Amino acid sequence: MGCAEGQEAERPVHNVYLDAFEMAVFQVRNRDFALFLEAIGHPAPPHWNDPHFNHSDQPVVAVNWFEARKYCDWLSKLSGRCYRLPTEAEWERAARGGREGFLYPWGDEPPHEWPEYIRRWSGKVNGPPAVGQGTPNPFGVYDIGENVHEWCADWFDKIYYARSPERNPQGPRTGERRASRGGSWRHQIKVSRCAARSSIPPAFQYADYGFRVVRDLDPGGSHP
Repeated sequence: MGCAEGQEAERPVHNVYLDAFEMAVFQVRNRDFALFLEAIGHPAPPHWNDPHFNHSDQPVVAVNWFEARKYCDWLSKLSGRCYRLPTEAEWERAARGGREGFLYPWGDEPPHEWPEYIRRWSGKVNGPPAVGQGTPNPFGVYDIGENVHEWCADWFDKIYYARSPERNPQGPRTGERRASRGGSWRHQIKVSRCAARSSIPPAFQYADYGFRVVRDLDPGGSHP
C-alpha cells in the first residue's frame, strides 16, 4: 500500500493484510439512491434534477459522508448483509486489481497514453458518465479511480501510514476530514493513481463526490 513516487501522504510503502470482502462493481447510481430516498423520506442531494447529473445510471453525486453511511445502514437492514463504506486499504486493494506496485489500475503508462482514457475522456465533460462504460479492472470493478471521488470510511491523516497497523487498518480514531479515493470527471486528469489519497470535511457535498459500497464476508480468509 502506498507509493514511493507519490506525495508525502502516500509514504512509506508498506504491506497490509486484509480480511476478505466484496466490493460493488459500480459506484452507487442515481437509480439505487432513489430507492433509499423514497424508502426513508430523505431529501434529495444537490443537482438531483440537473440534467448533467440526473441520468438513472450516472453515479449519484453531492452526497456527503453521513448520507453515504446512512445509505449503507439502510441497505444493510434491507438485505440482512453488512454493507459499509470501504476503508482506504480496501479501496486501494480493489483498485490495484492484483497488479501490485503499478501506478494505475491498468499499469504504469500515463493516462493520456492509455487508449481507453482517450476514448472516454478526451472530449468535453460536463458531468460523470453512466457507470460501467469502460473496461473493468482485473477484479471486475468498473470506474475505479475515475468518474467521481469515492468516500472511504476512514478519518484522514496524512502521516497515518507511519503508524498504520499491518492488519485491517481502519484509519485514525478521530479527525476533521474523511478520506476519499479516485479521480473525477471535473479534474484536468480524470483518473487518479491507485495510491493517491484525498480528503474533505464529511459534511461537504460536491458535484464530483460519490461512493461505492463493500460488504463483509467470513473473515477467515485473510490474504495480502
